[in-house]
Amino acid sequence: MKSVIAIYVENKYGVLARVSGLFMRRGFNIDTLTVGATHDPDYSRITITLDEDEHIRDQVINQLKKLHNVKKVKLLPQTSVQRELMLLKVKTTPENRSEVLAASEIYRAKIIDYNTSTMCIEVTGESSKIDAFIEVMKPIGIIEMCRTGVVALERGATIMEK
Repeated sequence: MKSVIAIYVENKYGVLARVSGLFMRRGFNIDTLTVGATHDPDYSRITITLDEDEHIRDQVINQLKKLHNVKKVKLLPQTSVQRELMLLKVKTTPENRSEVLAASEIYRAKIIDYNTSTMCIEVTGESSKIDAFIEVMKPIGIIEMCRTGVVALERGATIMEK
């Protein structure tokens, strides 16, 4: 079962190492991990996605709550707003250029770099949308790709407080 866990932490040296180290020591796999500053520069937010059963997920959450510098841990509901960013570079030729442009338009992607032999495309959205775009681009020829991992917020007025 895919789970998204939000972790509100003090913005201090070594916090990310402690969080990721917990997963390593317990033998749990992280699907995606993103970290960024919050509106308060003293705190950062870590978003982790994992594909584990409910027992392991609950165990991870309980262990995270015990870590030094962790202020709050929350399992986000499936209905939360989840987005990911991907940059993708594809090989282009005069024959396939229009196909790349058409696919980019359908997926609401942006061409952010262009030359005679390659295009770099930015895609944002749910992970499933990004996965689908990758499948469309595979036959064209993916040269390079990087993904940010999921960032997520609960819908409505609910906020994650310290």
